Amino acid sequence: METVQETRPEFDAELEQREGASVQAGCYLLELSPDWMVRRASENVHELLGESHVALIDEPLGRFVHAQALHDLRNLFSRLSGTLGIARAYGIRLADGGHAVDIAFQLSGGRVLLEAVRSRGNLGECFGSVGGLIDGLSGDSGQLLLDHGARRMRALTGYDRVSVTVGQRRAQSSRRAMQPTAEASGDLPMIVADAALPGVRCFPRDTHDSSVGDALLRSPRPSELRQLREAGSLSALCVPFDSDGVAGEFRCESREPRAPSFEVHAAAELFAQMFAMRLEIDRLKRG
Repeated sequence: METVQETRPEFDAELEQREGASVQAGCYLLELSPDWMVRRASENVHELLGESHVALIDEPLGRFVHAQALHDLRNLFSRLSGTLGIARAYGIRLADGGHAVDIAFQLSGGRVLLEAVRSRGNLGECFGSVGGLIDGLSGDSGQLLLDHGARRMRALTGYDRVSVTVGQRRAQSSRRAMQPTAEASGDLPMIVADAALPGVRCFPRDTHDSSVGDALLRSPRPSELRQLREAGSLSALCVPFDSDGVAGEFRCESREPRAPSFEVHAAAELFAQMFAMRLEIDRLKRG
């Protein structure tokens, strides 16, 4: 039986402090200084770079990755500097013998968070459909706009259920019966690939001066796993949006695991921001 403590945020923080920050299985993480020295690495990173996570610490990333890959990533990073966004690169081979990966990185707490997942191909399929899905909302307003927004986000991402929450208003679209879900709390990681798998710890394991908690694929905390179990979900995608004061969140969930995809997440973010602009237009029309 679960104890009451397992659902308390302060207990989650204590647990993370004691056991160390972690990322989800199937994800590789590097926490870098602004000059790209490795400060923290997931303990599975040898699968990606062919070097132990211990050997990477306090060394320049350039020692372990191809020069061209490093050059391309640093150019992308230079365009990201000073923003709060997420940069992505697809089909990158970082080291000899490693598989191609998709990469997402962001600035957090003065560190560069670099996450990598196995590349799945099919690049561009999601992005190509965003414009048409948004255009189909042009005649909608009020609750109908929310209903159709949830349905079209489900079509874009392929999850079993999508809910959208804007203030006190909410809509949901589902292709199959699932447990009732509470309103989105905004606590989940942006991407949950398989809530049944244990996470991978990051080294050093202390959480002092760490930004791992902001990773797209950080491990869910015990209370967040409880949220998913109660909703009958094993995977999720969370996409907040905010445009001219219109703020909300899409929550996508499936009963089965879903391989993490930075492209699907990026396309969902684009759809959500364009949807927020539709909401603002609708608000202005309605006075």
